[in-house]
Amino acid sequence: MGQWQQWRAGAVAAVTLWWLSGCAGAVWLELATTATKCLSEEIQSNVVVMADYSILYEEHPLRPQVSAKVTSPYGDILHRSDKVSHGQFAFTTAESGVYLACFWAESLEQGMVINLNLDWRIGIAAKDWDSIAKKEKLDGVLLELVKLKEGAGAIHENLLRLILKEAGMRDDSERTQVKITWLSLMSLAVCITVSVLQLWHLKKFFRKKKLI
Repeated sequence: MGQWQQWRAGAVAAVTLWWLSGCAGAVWLELATTATKCLSEEIQSNVVVMADYSILYEEHPLRPQVSAKVTSPYGDILHRSDKVSHGQFAFTTAESGVYLACFWAESLEQGMVINLNLDWRIGIAAKDWDSIAKKEKLDGVLLELVKLKEGAGAIHENLLRLILKEAGMRDDSERTQVKITWLSLMSLAVCITVSVLQLWHLKKFFRKKKLI
């Protein structure tokens, strides 16, 4: 029993660390002259989102510029910048859904490609943990435990949300199944009624012709 509890605790910690790493990270985007690169993320409501983006200049002494636009699931523009070399945005989600961040380069030479570094942080990964550690006087181990606690709480909320979503989908499936059952019974009743009417009509016809 003790080994099982240790294994479960280790699994929870591993999942929490995986979730924390999945909510933050830097990605590189290659932008060409006519290409627009977009990143989408499904985020729940009331979640903090922060991001920094900048152009990598190793092979571009001309200092190219990019434009960026971030939209909500309903199409509202949350961030817009034109012809910049770097930028950042931060917002708190108002509704659940897919949030879209698009980047494109302008006035590039034909065949020219630039690299854009995007540091995207969501939820607890967007918190300023250094400030929290100084304010709460937390050392390295305690800070990591607080992070794990926050991550476990967020995972618990996501699991509850998934359970509710699954229950709603199951209810919809059951209602659809009931409707299909009634439709099948109605179709069967119509087929039986039509068959009886056809039989009655044929019987009447044969009697009229004195064939039976």
